[in-house]
Amino acid sequence: MRRPLRLFGCLAGFVLALVAAAALLLGGGVLGEATIKQETPFLIPAGSTLTSVAGNLETAGHISSADGFLLRARLFGSSDPIQAGEFSLSPDMSQGDILAAFQSGDVIRRFVTIPEGMPSVLVWERLMAEELLTGEIPVPPEGSILPDTYAFERGQDRAELVEQMQGTMDLYLAEAWAERSDSIAVDTIREALILAAIVEKETGTPEERRTVAGLYSNRLRTGMMLQADPTIIYPITQGKPLGRRIRQSEIAAVNGYNTYTMLGLPSGPITNPGRESIAAVLNPEPHDYVFMVADGTGGHEFNATLEGHNEAVGRWFELRRQRGEME
Repeated sequence: MRRPLRLFGCLAGFVLALVAAAALLLGGGVLGEATIKQETPFLIPAGSTLTSVAGNLETAGHISSADGFLLRARLFGSSDPIQAGEFSLSPDMSQGDILAAFQSGDVIRRFVTIPEGMPSVLVWERLMAEELLTGEIPVPPEGSILPDTYAFERGQDRAELVEQMQGTMDLYLAEAWAERSDSIAVDTIREALILAAIVEKETGTPEERRTVAGLYSNRLRTGMMLQADPTIIYPITQGKPLGRRIRQSEIAAVNGYNTYTMLGLPSGPITNPGRESIAAVLNPEPHDYVFMVADGTGGHEFNATLEGHNEAVGRWFELRRQRGEME
């Protein structure tokens, strides 16, 4: 009866000895150590195998032995697959830490910001200038991109990122439309987007957005021309800064965007409006204003009558003369 116990004890001791020896070998570097000298990025292309990744780690000098890394992974690693992407490796990481990072998919996130009111041609230029993105894209349709900061990974396709930006806009429009006020002057989400783009370009003062939205809503309801200067500029520059004063011939131009020569909304958005401008159009400030002019502080003076507006214009011109901007 004592012999089986002795045999069991011998087997248990042998297993413990093997485990201890493996730990000693693996931890002591006989099967390889991590040799990362400084914070460095490491890219795992899609479709990579653990064997190829181990080889790349050894070639880059991040581990001393690819075979040791693979053996450690088989003995002590989880069965989770490694993920593609760009990872950050640091000197304090062990081989086990490296494998865990690859399996968790904790990739380096990079960011691109699309500011409110950036037209699509400038969105296109910004994305094409980002060297870590890949693939060719056309200029996105105007108004289809929701301004925000978006995360991307090295090697990500530009078309995929644009699709994400457009999906975010579609989702926000649907949510905002569902919460719209009864007092809005537009009938469709598309019309709300077009008007929001005008509001976005007409004021850079956040607290004015609902006031400006209310003013243009009043003009739409009463059949007045919107007469928004940015709609004159858009067909000329596709939303880029004009860089000069608007010419009289451009004010008189007849096209699908110039709201000085047409009633109602332009044929499409003139920029990519942000959330606040869209929300302002869907919940405009109730008032009687139908005129506005710059007040010299970055904002506007609003009026309900032409007489009051003309007086405000006179004050604006006098201020510009004092600044030497006009004679």
